[in-house]
Amino acid sequence: MPVTRKKQVHLAAQLPGINNVTVWSDPRSGSQISIDSFTRLARTAERGKFDFFFLAEGLRLREHKERVYDLDIVGRPENLTVLSALAAVTTHLGLAATVNATFNEPYEVARRLATLDLLSGGRAAWNVVTSYDAFTGENFRRGGYLPEADRYTRAAEFLSTARELWDSWAEGDLKADAATGEFVRAGAGRFAHRGPHFDISGRFTTPPGPRGHPVIIQAGESDAGREFAASDADVIFSRHNRIDVAREFYRDVKQRLAGYGRSPGELLILPTAGVVVADTDEEAAAHADGISRELVSPQTAIAHLEAVWGRDLSAYDPDGPLPDIEPEDDEHLLKGHSEFRKDRGGTARRWRKLAAERNLSIRELVVEVGGRRTFVGSPRTVADAIDHFVQTDGADGFVLVPHLVPGGLDDFVARVVPLLQEKGVHRDDYSGTTLREHLGLSDVPRPVRRRASDRRDEKETSA
Repeated sequence: MPVTRKKQVHLAAQLPGINNVTVWSDPRSGSQISIDSFTRLARTAERGKFDFFFLAEGLRLREHKERVYDLDIVGRPENLTVLSALAAVTTHLGLAATVNATFNEPYEVARRLATLDLLSGGRAAWNVVTSYDAFTGENFRRGGYLPEADRYTRAAEFLSTARELWDSWAEGDLKADAATGEFVRAGAGRFAHRGPHFDISGRFTTPPGPRGHPVIIQAGESDAGREFAASDADVIFSRHNRIDVAREFYRDVKQRLAGYGRSPGELLILPTAGVVVADTDEEAAAHADGISRELVSPQTAIAHLEAVWGRDLSAYDPDGPLPDIEPEDDEHLLKGHSEFRKDRGGTARRWRKLAAERNLSIRELVVEVGGRRTFVGSPRTVADAIDHFVQTDGADGFVLVPHLVPGGLDDFVARVVPLLQEKGVHRDDYSGTTLREHLGLSDVPRPVRRRASDRRDEKETSA
């Protein structure tokens, strides 16, 4: 009988920068903004033959009760600048930047990403995100915000426009431009885009990288976000790391691809995951419990509860029961935290139900809903669990979020990666040099094929 080849486990690493996911109190904890920290994490990921290193973005520091919420990371360098520096100290590792499509413009973003892709030899990726609130918009001249229904239409046009810019570069002989006298390649960089959100024309400055375009990552969880990913993304960055929910998300997104003329292998689904490794399962469980309590301090627990309840709950004991009062809508509590902005009443009801079922205190509840590690155990236990998750179609791999900077990947790379390699589900070495090769994605033709959604719309119109 033919031997069925096992799915390969894709691995990436993330330094989030905007969440309470690192243990500040650990004596091994280092700077979150030093280039040495970024360099160490990136080199460790490359030593583990990871696909890419991923930086999140926060366009405004969160605030709580009108003060900077300093339980989160306070301050974060700009992503593409950091990744450009990392391109010089790595040779194969993909470099993925989160860049906002609500408060940026296509020409600037396309040029910066094309530069990173060119300088790194085809290792750039763009995580396309949107912003929902006027609080973030205050940092920008345009200010304000887009209604939720419009965020993805702008993002889709933003991405389409960026692709037009990347594709506008054509090969040709150097000739003098009659208007400027500068020598340029004939036809290189000419573009014109007219659309609801963008009306631009001119000449693009940057030639494409070796594989055509940067890899596109998308992180939407809504129905609109899933459609956007199915039509336009190469990777979807998911929060679904509980295997039952993850399998349903995986099935739902993968089945949408056919509607855009795409096959399941053209979009990889990578949930975030926290990992704790120790000599035995028991030691790892105890260590993971300690990490969870460090990540969710008493102050953090109350702040997160206040964000849901929309009330000042500083008088409540974090180790006591949930408040028996109903939520309000006080927007000055934990501004900039998207997880708590919708349906506070529904969230409060779900939290009360969970707390009652498991007899959880405030702090224990906040740990349970957001502070647990995904994979905990001995190296063998963790490797087996990751492999099982991928082979049973819960994911195509994981974006690992270390709880410690800069050494949080060391144990995983030293102790778990060799076991995944032994199983034959993770590469022993890179077989290519570009991120598209690492992910098993095809090159982007020049000019790029029209979006599958455009072709589908044409078919429906002619029917």
